[in-house]
Amino acid sequence: MIPAFPSSASSSSEGNDNCSCVCFFSSLFYSGTSGQRVKVKPEVASYPGQTVNLQCAFSDTEGIQISLVTWIYESKDGERTNIAVFHQKFDPSYPNSPVKGRVSFMPNPPNLASPSIQISNVKMSDEGKYICEYATYPDGNEQGIIQLIMLAKPKNTASIITADVSSTPVSVARCESAEGRPAAKISWVTTANGNETTTTKPAADNTVTVASEYRLAPTPADNGKDISCLVQHRTQDKPESFKMKLVIQYAPVVKILGYDNNWYMGRTNLVLTCQADANPIPLSVNWRSMSGEIPDTVQINGNELKVLKVDEAINTTFVCEVKNRLGIRRDQVTVMVREPSPNPSNAGVVAGAVIGSLLALLLVAALIAVLVTRSRRQQQGYRANGGSDMKTRIFGGGKKASKNGTGGGAGSGGVGGGNNNGPIYVSNESSSHQGLGEKNNHHQPLTMGGRPEVVATTPTAQDILLSNELDDAERRKFDEMEEERYDHFSGGAPILQLRQPHDQGDMIGDYLDDDMESQRDGSVISRTAVYV
Repeated sequence: MIPAFPSSASSSSEGNDNCSCVCFFSSLFYSGTSGQRVKVKPEVASYPGQTVNLQCAFSDTEGIQISLVTWIYESKDGERTNIAVFHQKFDPSYPNSPVKGRVSFMPNPPNLASPSIQISNVKMSDEGKYICEYATYPDGNEQGIIQLIMLAKPKNTASIITADVSSTPVSVARCESAEGRPAAKISWVTTANGNETTTTKPAADNTVTVASEYRLAPTPADNGKDISCLVQHRTQDKPESFKMKLVIQYAPVVKILGYDNNWYMGRTNLVLTCQADANPIPLSVNWRSMSGEIPDTVQINGNELKVLKVDEAINTTFVCEVKNRLGIRRDQVTVMVREPSPNPSNAGVVAGAVIGSLLALLLVAALIAVLVTRSRRQQQGYRANGGSDMKTRIFGGGKKASKNGTGGGAGSGGVGGGNNNGPIYVSNESSSHQGLGEKNNHHQPLTMGGRPEVVATTPTAQDILLSNELDDAERRKFDEMEEERYDHFSGGAPILQLRQPHDQGDMIGDYLDDDMESQRDGSVISRTAVYV
C-alpha cells in the first residue's frame, strides 16, 4: 500500500510499520464504501491493441483535503502493483509495472479531482482489477475498483467425425472455439441419443480455447441425422451455428424384392431387385444360384435379376451378395414354380357374362308373365268389351234342352225352365247400333246339325275405343257388379235363359253372365237384341 502521507527519510522503522498498518485497515474499510464518493465505471472491455481509458473522480470534496492519488493494478492471483502516482506538490510518477511506458494520466498534468489514466496498446495480460485510491484528510483513504476485461473474438469451427457402428460411445462430431476471451459456451442440438464432453485450455496470451465433442454408440439408423453446434461468445451478436449430418459407416444391409410367390410356368418378364443399404457405398453386387449356374432365361444387370420366362430351371434359390469396406452381407429368395392358373381377368368376364345373362332371362320371363296374366284377366274378367269376334247367342234352356225347348238344368217345369218360344238366332255383339233383323234377312238358317252359322263382321271404331279405355280397375268393378246382378237374377221369378245346343255348351256358358243386365224394377234384360 502507498502510505497516506509521504514519510520523511528520518522516520523510524516503527513509524513506517504503524503507518502501513493504518493504511491497510483504512483500505479494507473503504473498499466496501468506495462507491459513495469515488466514482468509477465498474467494468471496461477492450480488444488487444486498443487504447483504454480508466476514469476516476472524487464527487464531494467539501471539508475534505486530497493530497495523493494512486492507481494500483491487481492481477488474478491477488498481487498488487502501483502503476501511477500523483501528488499535488510533485510531478506524476509511473513506477515499474507491466504497463510502464503505456500508462499516463489524463489530462496531463492531472487534476486531483479527476485523475483518470489511459493505457495504450493493451494486451491480453493487462486484464485484471485497476484501483483508483485517494489519500484524504481527515477521512483517510477511499478507492474505486474498475474491472478491465480483455476481449478476443474466437475462431469457431465444427466438423463431423466419421465413426463405425459400435456398441460403445465414440466421438461423432467436434466443435471448437479457439483463442477467445472470455471462454465461449458450446451447446449441441440433435435428435441422436448421445451426450457431450467439453474441455477448456488456456493459452499463454491469456486467451482460452474451448472444445466440445458429441459422443454416442452409433447405429446405422444414426447415419445422416442432423446435428448442430451452437457457439455463444461475448464478442458475437448472436450464437454462431454449425449445421452438420452424422456419418456412420456400417456393413451392407441386403434385401431382395420382387418375388410375389406366384411364379407359374410361362410367366414372363419378372424382376428381382437386390436392395442394399450400406455406408460406404457397396463395392460390388453379385448374383448366384444355389443349384449351380444361372438359368439361360435369366439376365443380370447390376442389382437386378430379370427372368425372361419362367420354366423348370427357375425352380431354385437365388442369392445376392453385397460387399463394402466393412464386410459382405447377403440375402436369398427361393422360387417355387407353380402350374399355370386361369387368367383371373377372363374368369371374371365369364362370370359377369353368365350372371348378366341370367338376370336378363329373369327380366324377360317376368315381363312375359306379367303380359300373359294381364291378357288372361282381360279375357276372363271382361269378355263383353266390344270384341270384333262374332259371338253366337243361343236362347234356350240350361246345360241341356229338351226337344220342345224346356231346360233340364232345374227341371223342365221349374222356375229355371228354359224359353221355348221360338227358334235360335245369331247376333253380332259388336254391331250394337244396328238392330237384329229377321233371320231370313240377315242370317243364314241353322244347318242340319242344329249348329248356328257364324257370321263375321268388322269391328266398329266405338268397339275399339271402348276396348282401349277400360282399365283394370274398371274391369274389376264391372266383375263385382256382375256378381251382384247375377245373384239378383237367380231369384225365384221366371227368367229368360239362353238355350244351349248340344255341341255348344262350353261356348254359350261363357256368355250367360255378361249378357244379362238387372233393372231397377227387378226385371232382367239381355244387352243383345234378340227376337222371341
